[in-house]
Amino acid sequence: MENITASYLIRAEIWLCITTLIYFLMNGAQIFETLVFVPKWTTSPPDNFHLLLDGKGASLKNFWIIFHSIHEITFVVAIVFCWKIDPVRNWLLILFVIHFAVRVWTLSFFAPNIIDFQKVAETPSLAIDLVNRISLWQKLNYVRVVIFIAVSVGLIPLCIKLFSLRQ
Repeated sequence: MENITASYLIRAEIWLCITTLIYFLMNGAQIFETLVFVPKWTTSPPDNFHLLLDGKGASLKNFWIIFHSIHEITFVVAIVFCWKIDPVRNWLLILFVIHFAVRVWTLSFFAPNIIDFQKVAETPSLAIDLVNRISLWQKLNYVRVVIFIAVSVGLIPLCIKLFSLRQ
């Protein structure tokens, strides 16, 4: 770590703080969605599934695509700028792997189910085992949100570690 310049350290601090801030903003949106929006569309299925339809409800697809894309770019940039700082880099990589695993889970389970629920909103006859599927989706969503919050909280000690290196 002796090759670390003051400007390198400042860039590492900035990018790690940016990704941490964006992660906490994303958590706020996830918590709001989980506590306010999800209960609205999960009650009396499939009647409230219209809330999931693009143009007819609160389509969040574009919001989440943009938000996650920005966050993941800043996360990778933070890793790049923290690369020479071993303890920070190693923990950042661990947190990124956890984050990435949850994103894969999101894209392989949560997104396809939302798409199916949207299809049911348009064609209610497609509803198969809806109550159980919604219940599972909702329970697993709580787990997913908790993991995302844990990852973002895990970034805080790394920010503290970086700032302590300046002394």
